[in-house]
Order: sequence, then C-alpha cells, then structure tokens
Amino acid sequence: MAEAQFRFRDDEPVGDPGVTVDSFGDQSNAAAVRLEPGDEARDLLPHLDRIRLIEINFPVYGDGRGYTAARVLREAGYTGELRAVGDVLVDQLAFMRRCGFDAFAPEVPLDPADAHAAFDRYSEVYQTAADGRAPIWAKRHG
Repeated sequence: MAEAQFRFRDDEPVGDPGVTVDSFGDQSNAAAVRLEPGDEARDLLPHLDRIRLIEINFPVYGDGRGYTAARVLREAGYTGELRAVGDVLVDQLAFMRRCGFDAFAPEVPLDPADAHAAFDRYSEVYQTAADGRAPIWAKRHG
C-alpha cells in the first residue's frame, strides 16, 4: 500500500494492504484493492459497500485509464477513499480531483506548495464531473 502524500478525507486512513482485483473476490475480509491499468473497475461494482480504499495505479504519466476507472467508481456510488498512486505529476492533480480522486501517493514526492497551487488552479469549471462542482454554465443559467 502506498502512503498518501495528500489526502482530502476526514476518516481514518486504511492500513490494510491493497489486494489485486483478481484475488479480491476470494478474500471476504479485504478492505483495500489495487487497480492496475489492465483491470476492469466495473468488476468491483457489486462489492463497493465493503471496500474502504481503492488504489488506482498510474505506471506512467501518459496512461489515462485510471481517470476513467475513478469516474466509473464514483458515478456508481463509491464513497470510500480513491487514491492515485505511481507516476502522479503535479500538473495532473486538479484533473484527478475532478475525476473523483481524494488521495494521492506519487512515487516521487511532490512539492507541497506546487501541489496546493495545482489543486486550487481552476476556480470555475466548464463541465460536470465526479467532484460535484457546478459548471459555470449552470451557475449562469440555473
């Protein structure tokens, strides 16, 4: 399990190691899952009520499948911790938050000032996303 450098949750962090999606079904007591780029996030949907942490691995910055997995999980109602791990770069943070990530464990620690600036970069957004922020058009036109 990768420890989060940035976490936007009030609950206790999960201390259990994340199991693979393949082995999750065989472990009735697993509370944490690690999703790799080739794994299907939808396989976890029937089990969301018992998962407290889903780590989504970004092995390279150019692999965007984790964004889709995060949004699928949030739109399906997952309310547990969603942690981006691996090659997480500062310029991706704001977009990862929009997709539903609420914790970040980059393999190379990020400068806290740069990270907080990235999280606060966009005061308004143009479309709906998993973070629940109202798009500017909805504010303007109700």
